[in-house]
Amino acid sequence: MSDSVIIIPTYNEIENVEKMTRKVMSLEKDFHLLFVDDNSPDGTSEKIIELQQEFPGRIHLERRAGKLGLGTAYIHGFKWSVSKGYDFVFEMDCDFSHNPDDLIRLYQACVDGADLSIGSRYTKGGKVSNWPLKRVLMSYFASVYVRLILWISIKDTTAGFKCYRRKVLETINLDGVTFKGYAFQICMKYAAVKHGFKVKEVPITFVDRLYGVSKMSTGIFKEAFFGVWKMRKMNL
Repeated sequence: MSDSVIIIPTYNEIENVEKMTRKVMSLEKDFHLLFVDDNSPDGTSEKIIELQQEFPGRIHLERRAGKLGLGTAYIHGFKWSVSKGYDFVFEMDCDFSHNPDDLIRLYQACVDGADLSIGSRYTKGGKVSNWPLKRVLMSYFASVYVRLILWISIKDTTAGFKCYRRKVLETINLDGVTFKGYAFQICMKYAAVKHGFKVKEVPITFVDRLYGVSKMSTGIFKEAFFGVWKMRKMNL
């Protein structure tokens, strides 16, 4: 059995899910994939089931009743992964904005001593490709805002490309992390720091999605903007 599982939440990712699966399966390290699908109407889960037959034991699927949010999908995946005994648990998007080749570097950072490694756009060497300048600036200054409010030194606070050691997920109060969007990503990093875990930012090049539709919304942005104040008082 692999020591590593990559959690990928999906909703209408039929254009990406097979490409992503084949890319991860081709890597030199034996990674397992866990797709958490929110009842995609476009046939995403059916395609995953097809791929399970081709790659037995390496691809897993948890199907949920409806679109319940990114944060709850990851919490579901964390609990599943811990129960199965994986030592390293990853978060990654399905749309290739996160380069699967960087999985090895995130894994190695944790093997070398980090408890949480983050694929970072804003640490030295990190980059953003294909985003309009307005969105780059909004994302960058959102991280500055978060650092000021939460007093943490992580440069890319909203990053969603990460590797956790299992002990981090066993320690954090996952039921207390109730956010659904970018606030979820911020909260998990903040909880790891609060518990004294070692965090390492690994520079990556983030590329805007090529296929499918972005899930970004005004509600997600507002949740993150106001949520950081709530996190300071939460039982994490």
